[in-house]
Amino acid sequence: MKKLNVAILYGGRSVEHEISIRSAKNVVFHIDKEIYNLILLGIDKNGSWYLVDSMENPISSGSHISINLNASKPYLIAENTVNTISIDIAFPVLHGTDGEDGSIQGLFKAMDLPVVGSGVLGSAVSMDKIISKKILRECGIPVAEYLEFDRSEKAHIVFEDITNKVGLPFMIKSSALGSSVGVSLVKSADDFKDALDESFRYDEKVIIEQFIVGRELECAVIGNEKPIASFPGEIVMVKDYDFYTYEAKYLDEDAIRIDLPAKIDKEVTEKIRKFSIQAYRALRCEDFARVDLFLTEEGNVIVNEINTIPGFTSASMFPMMWQHMGIEYKALISKLINLSLERYNASKRIETDYNKI
Repeated sequence: MKKLNVAILYGGRSVEHEISIRSAKNVVFHIDKEIYNLILLGIDKNGSWYLVDSMENPISSGSHISINLNASKPYLIAENTVNTISIDIAFPVLHGTDGEDGSIQGLFKAMDLPVVGSGVLGSAVSMDKIISKKILRECGIPVAEYLEFDRSEKAHIVFEDITNKVGLPFMIKSSALGSSVGVSLVKSADDFKDALDESFRYDEKVIIEQFIVGRELECAVIGNEKPIASFPGEIVMVKDYDFYTYEAKYLDEDAIRIDLPAKIDKEVTEKIRKFSIQAYRALRCEDFARVDLFLTEEGNVIVNEINTIPGFTSASMFPMMWQHMGIEYKALISKLINLSLERYNASKRIETDYNKI
């Protein structure tokens, strides 16, 4: 059987650039190389694309590439060569801006190439914390109380007005970032201005949320027409962090303990799985995603957000949760690729030429 050419995209212009590289290294290590040929496409922090020989090499060590945007036969051309490189499917392992927000997905859709993961719509609405919460709330899925502001309103955001509406402490977040970048916990008026400035460093919009006191849970979902959810895992802080910060996630190996599965009763477990699938469907996710939730002391489940390209690092929960469900890393990657191909092939049923009707 002919091997499929899988383009692994990583790096990117996001503040999550380094995390993307770590995730991509794991995907490349575990992918079944007897089935797939790998094409490594690194994107540097300036947005330049390179064809890279090895994940161990810097992105900029590769050859600049251009893309032939012919939907009937798209291909890549590496710098200083006449050889063309064909792609059968793209696998973005990109986190955050220009990777998880629908932009890359739109590019490959225009090239008529299958892409692993959610498409333009699901990626865009899931990435935007404000839009996603509006949709989830409209669908009756519980979310934290929140307020939204854009940069033009910054000078008029009043601390006392915020506390009257969402309480104290509260969270300030950039609207469309992940990995806890641009996120601050505000405990007093003294913290407020710096936290607001930090979030506006990374986005034109911010969301200010009620601080949820509760257990932090994650649930993995895969599938399209009939998505399934894993058993949830719990992130337990074992060091004195105010919340699950970037440092706690990626820099301090002793910051957390992962309980997999989470130590919760069966009824709550099923509620979490149900809400996760509902949120996945509501935000038009495809192929796979990770749903982040809270479980309050009163037993209420609150959906925090969805990550359409969750981490694939050695410490990431998404592959761990499926390993617990009996799907090993190599098989999981193949499953995600197959889901994407099935969805792409099914999309060919849709007529695009009115004159043929």
